[in-house]
Amino acid sequence: QVQLVESGGGLVQPGGSLRLSCAASGSIFSRQVMGWYRQGPGKQRELVTTISSRGSTHVAVAVKGRFAVSRDNAKNTIYLQMNSLKPEDTAVYYCTVFIGAQTYWGEGTQVTVSS
Repeated sequence: QVQLVESGGGLVQPGGSLRLSCAASGSIFSRQVMGWYRQGPGKQRELVTTISSRGSTHVAVAVKGRFAVSRDNAKNTIYLQMNSLKPEDTAVYYCTVFIGAQTYWGEGTQVTVSS
């Protein structure tokens, strides 16, 4: 059974930083593409970033230069370092793993950027 558990969300002031973590169950994840999506209030869910098993990354234009994804395959964990946060980054952030044609989701973690 696939399980993804996010952590690290919270309230931060504009310009601040947060680091999200996503722990995945099962050793299969070291060979899979993983990523982060987000869904802001009243908005559709959107892709933030993906990372391949070898560490190749894709980052959405809206967060390029501010967010960085990384992974530790030994720990079955991926991270999202978020710097220079803006109010428009406020969203629920979801961890995902792509296995074949299937996409699995975590429960999400709330990030609120506000003064």
